[in-house]
Amino acid sequence: MRSEQFLRITRLLGEEAVQSLHEKRVVLVGLGAVGGMCLESLVRSGIGNLRIVDFDTVGITNLNRQILATYETLGRPKTEVAAERVKAINPDCNLEVLSLFANQETLGQILDGDVDLVIDAIDSVNPKCALLEQAYKRNMNVVSSMGAALRRDPFLIRKGDLMDTYGCPLARVVRTNLKKRGIGRGIEVIYSPELVQFTYRKPEEEEQADFNEQILDLGRKRNVLGSLPTVTAIFGQQLAHLALGKLLQGSLLSGQEAFNPKSGT
Repeated sequence: MRSEQFLRITRLLGEEAVQSLHEKRVVLVGLGAVGGMCLESLVRSGIGNLRIVDFDTVGITNLNRQILATYETLGRPKTEVAAERVKAINPDCNLEVLSLFANQETLGQILDGDVDLVIDAIDSVNPKCALLEQAYKRNMNVVSSMGAALRRDPFLIRKGDLMDTYGCPLARVVRTNLKKRGIGRGIEVIYSPELVQFTYRKPEEEEQADFNEQILDLGRKRNVLGSLPTVTAIFGQQLAHLALGKLLQGSLLSGQEAFNPKSGT
């Protein structure tokens, strides 16, 4: 790693923290609007070992919000585009690329080896629950993003334990699903309690979609949800910051509230 590249982070967090980030091994699953922005910050922060996972290709509707999407990258695998961007930012980053769909058959490969943190940026229910369940039961550190689509107010985005989330339809479905699998507290997530009107597909419909995709090797038919680049980007940045805090044991990324002359505190 080139020390001058990370000088600004070193000046803020210290050499020990930066060196620690160089040595960490992180798995990021999902390279859409949230996952792509999360990846950007992880690489620029100096994460030294990354495994990126996604099965999808860049589509024209991705252009409004996904950092990997340009007219030049349309139709290309997101993992391929992401790998090029990672190496363009930090050629010294050790990168493993898995262009596959996250399900019970592939989770062993996705979670293989000595991993410091798993980051979930998947946008469909069953793969998301399967990944979180496996990571949790393997006692792996894991953080996750809940629903970013349909939100308009970026100032409501926050972090919390999955079991404490409220107002997010995706979080409710995931929380209910994981409770049935014996999963409890301990998964920190980024979410928004902003009220939205959307009903996720039933689990059996999700499973059928997964099955069809495996058999036909086609992208799933998804509901096209409205989304803003500002909101999805902030979800991704907050997810990256949460991940960095986990990797650095939290305290190194905690700020202190400024003195407020109006309140006298």
